[in-house]
Amino acid sequence: MSGQSNKGTAVITGASSGIGAVYADRLAGQGYDLVLVARRADRLEELAGKLRQTYSGNVSVISADLADDDDVRRVEQAVTADDSVTLLVNNAGLGGQSVVATADADAAERMIKVNVIALTRLTRAVLPGFLARNRGAVVNIASVLAYETSFGGIYSGTKAYVVNFTEALHREVDGTEVQVQVVLPGATRTDFWELAGSDIDQLPKEIVMSADDMVDAALVGLARGEAVTVPALAEPAKLDIFLGARQAFYGSLHADKPAARYAA
Repeated sequence: MSGQSNKGTAVITGASSGIGAVYADRLAGQGYDLVLVARRADRLEELAGKLRQTYSGNVSVISADLADDDDVRRVEQAVTADDSVTLLVNNAGLGGQSVVATADADAAERMIKVNVIALTRLTRAVLPGFLARNRGAVVNIASVLAYETSFGGIYSGTKAYVVNFTEALHREVDGTEVQVQVVLPGATRTDFWELAGSDIDQLPKEIVMSADDMVDAALVGLARGEAVTVPALAEPAKLDIFLGARQAFYGSLHADKPAARYAA
């Protein structure tokens, strides 16, 4: 692990390509040391080498499969032991549009382990240190599909968890200097689609964002202190309306008797 720098150390999962690799480049440019985590050791080392040549910060790598329990615990131990860590970007994720009835059970379990369990455990690993030092940020990459179930309930369900988990975490750290952000990308051009068995070129070009643009927008949102960042959303008032309506709806869900419409 790297030593303390002015910005500290950013841990980025799923860092070997796509959104994670862009985060690595941008954060290195901002002065962070980096710990890059991903399954593909060769691609991690290649990226780390380029970043070391371009920027002055330290770059270390951890080759780990976040669907593997032992690997997740190994990453947990590494980040917990490093007091220089000031930023965690939970970017690693698995996708797929399979409906439940025909989904491969093992593939579904891997998705849940990476998208939900690893993200939760790594957040839990860094949070006590952030709170003790009153410094740090957690960035969780979700998806706009957290609000849409027509593309497969398993993937959408995992991303809905990320949104709810992060919103609750944001309230938990309120009043501290620890920042929490959930990012909801729409369709973003990365190899994620190919790995999930989909063809992003089948989508209209006007709804597909580059990974560079997505990350740059997310980092602006982080710098502004946003709890929820949706890079494609042109009218932020729509998010406020949605969240307000959801809270009002929740308020109507409690009563001491079943609603009259459920009378026998």
